[in-house]
Amino acid sequence: MEVVNDGFLKVFRSIGTFNPRHENYEASLMGWMKTIIINTAIDHFRKNKNNYLTSEIDGSHTEIASTLETAIDSMSYKEIIGMVQSLSPGYRAVFNLHIIDGYKHEEIAQQLNISVGTSKSNLAKARMNIQKMLKEANLKLYEQKRAI
Repeated sequence: MEVVNDGFLKVFRSIGTFNPRHENYEASLMGWMKTIIINTAIDHFRKNKNNYLTSEIDGSHTEIASTLETAIDSMSYKEIIGMVQSLSPGYRAVFNLHIIDGYKHEEIAQQLNISVGTSKSNLAKARMNIQKMLKEANLKLYEQKRAI
């Protein structure tokens, strides 16, 4: 609560220095406010980090985590790339450009001559397809371990 109050106090005190970075004034203001609030929270944490209680984790927690292996943990690079390559060409192109190359949807849309909405939709569908493939791989791994 204290961090939020401090953050909004900073926003109200410096509202006169706000300059919109986009044509959409409201989105620029929201982004500017979000940045101030996040930086206030980080400053608050740094200032009070010695006051936070931390405890050590005993060995039983790490043993449980190491026994719960997922399919992606046991997959090779080639298998993961194979999943990406099994996507349809449109989904794969958007997935590679956004996730691997770090392009924004606007840039992808311009490069592929598609709309921004299509780029976002293709990325969402590509992610769903990869998640489905990973769930299937997890199920196979689970069945293999159960058979042993």
